[in-house]
Amino acid sequence: MKENKISSLIAHLFQGVFLLLTAVLCVGPFVWVIFSSFKSNKEILNSAFALPNTWNFDGYRRALEMSPIFLFFSNSVFISITNTIISVLVVAMAAYAIARFNFRGKTLFTLSLSSSLLVPISALLMPIYLIMSRIGLLDSKASLILVYAALGLPTSLFILRGTFLAIPREIEEAAAIDGSGQLRTFFQIVMPMAKSGLATAATLHFLTSWNEFMFALVLTKSERVRTLPLALNYFSSQFSFDYTAMFAAITMAVLPSILVYVLLQEQVTGSLVAGSVKG
Repeated sequence: MKENKISSLIAHLFQGVFLLLTAVLCVGPFVWVIFSSFKSNKEILNSAFALPNTWNFDGYRRALEMSPIFLFFSNSVFISITNTIISVLVVAMAAYAIARFNFRGKTLFTLSLSSSLLVPISALLMPIYLIMSRIGLLDSKASLILVYAALGLPTSLFILRGTFLAIPREIEEAAAIDGSGQLRTFFQIVMPMAKSGLATAATLHFLTSWNEFMFALVLTKSERVRTLPLALNYFSSQFSFDYTAMFAAITMAVLPSILVYVLLQEQVTGSLVAGSVKG
């Protein structure tokens, strides 16, 4: 009996140590960047891991003076939110059709979307660049919105398909008996019941769009459409000797995506668990 308690205690101890190390490795770098954004260059060079002697926002002020971060921030917000809404709405209708109806080519359509997940992003850069160049959308927000919406389609489709499969058909049949049409049933009954899956797809799609770099680099060239991750790369030379401003700019770029995930993490985990059981 005592041996079982000792082995259980040792197992819990190793589990706690492992979770602590994982948390430090995942959260530690971001916490260090935040603390460093409030320190002076001298403090960072003298002791990189010490707490700031005085908490000030000079690094944030200098970062905003050195580059139009608010413009890049607003571009990222507009592009990410717009393409997320478009993609999730369109994908929701496609996922519902796949989950509920049988039609010719359904299996081929699903397999083609599955295979698209295996295509590396780098292989799509040149074809997408040529397409956007020929239709006149280079160096525009519309090009990034269309590309990001298309790139997130396969993942969102499978998340929402599993969500719709978990909704009982009897609810829709009862609505049809009461005289509800297909569109009304979908938007007023099915969509509210699938809010956890919609939140998951929207969150993952938003985070991917917010942090995307390669297509923003290839498809844009002017400041008026530049997104925040790309802008940080362009202005890294200006921040190279001002570590406080650089850490402040990184914090402003990363913090919104973390806040979005923290606010919606319950819906994300709940939907993924439900989809794994049913889908």
